[in-house]
Amino acid sequence: MDIFVQKETSPLDIGHERGVKMKLGIVGLPNVGKSTMFNSITKAGAECANYPFCTIEPNVGVVPVPDERLDELTKMYNPEKTTHAVIEFVDIAGLVKGASKGEGLGNKFLSHIRETDAIVEVVRCFEDGNVVHVDGNVDPIRDIETINLELIFADIETVNKRLDKAKKNLKANKKYQEEIDLLEKIKESLENGISARAIEFNEDEQVLVKDMFLLTTKPILYIANISEEQIENAENDAMVLKVKDYAAKENAEVIPLCVKIEEELSGLDDEDKKEMLEALGLDESGLDKVIKKSYDLLGLMSFLTAGEPEVRAWTIKKGTKAPQAAGKIHSDIERGFIKAEVVSYDDLIREGNMVAAKEKGLVRQEGKDYIMQDGDIVLFKFNV
Repeated sequence: MDIFVQKETSPLDIGHERGVKMKLGIVGLPNVGKSTMFNSITKAGAECANYPFCTIEPNVGVVPVPDERLDELTKMYNPEKTTHAVIEFVDIAGLVKGASKGEGLGNKFLSHIRETDAIVEVVRCFEDGNVVHVDGNVDPIRDIETINLELIFADIETVNKRLDKAKKNLKANKKYQEEIDLLEKIKESLENGISARAIEFNEDEQVLVKDMFLLTTKPILYIANISEEQIENAENDAMVLKVKDYAAKENAEVIPLCVKIEEELSGLDDEDKKEMLEALGLDESGLDKVIKKSYDLLGLMSFLTAGEPEVRAWTIKKGTKAPQAAGKIHSDIERGFIKAEVVSYDDLIREGNMVAAKEKGLVRQEGKDYIMQDGDIVLFKFNV
């Protein structure tokens, strides 16, 4: 019987997983380093070349989420295997002006974006005469606006259609006035070039907005692609600061990243990678930061199970209660949930083992209303 479940009746094969599957779309203008970053993250070997539309069909890569906690638990339990949480990245075709009207690969671009849960936008913040820029010169804010405006134009079309429908329905049902007011609020923002993610919505509005599937409500993370020479002063680089100023208006974050260096790092073994990072004065690779931040961007976190068979991180949405978290392991555990035996990762590591943690009263018995915390180490008890 696996360590992370305890059953009161017959044995259960814990083989049916129901994990959270979330996609992040990597977007950017042609030749900004988008596909190179995707390759570095996934080591999937997506085709890269110095010309527009090299990426036509989206490449997909599933990657582990770096989690140092699993390394420490693996040392403690010496399990047969260690399993990280995973996240899915989609490399989407480069976009040009007019995409919302079908220019270039616009229709494909927009349809692929619709299928993702969040956006990672790569922005070129370096000069290099050998790498062609689709607009002739480097201007990160212009590039961001090129993409965001196309998403805004597509959303305006969506909002107008919803608005027409709501106004027709208003004659029969006055409840549509609330939707009309919200749509007009969003439309005004979009027509002023402001993405819907920058608008403050109350709880009722959030429910309606979620049902609209707007492109500009998707969470976004900006990657400022810099040169090796810019690494030392990356956070205060002039181009990076421009991107940060823009992102702040959307409550979005920016990660400066030298995609060229990350490509080199991704091809090294752990020891050589560590040496190169030290030589660059970095604690961890930029891509590890991107993966971790992307996980957070999607509102995800991990609870952990630990024992000799396996040490594992399980992906759940923030705010998930214990029975639903148990359901990520197997539906029967959720159905027959009795209680969760929980210890925080920090407490377990500090005490050195589970026995010592129990003696200190750090292992808690939690019920159906317990909201899971990131890093909880859990043993679920259930009966079916």
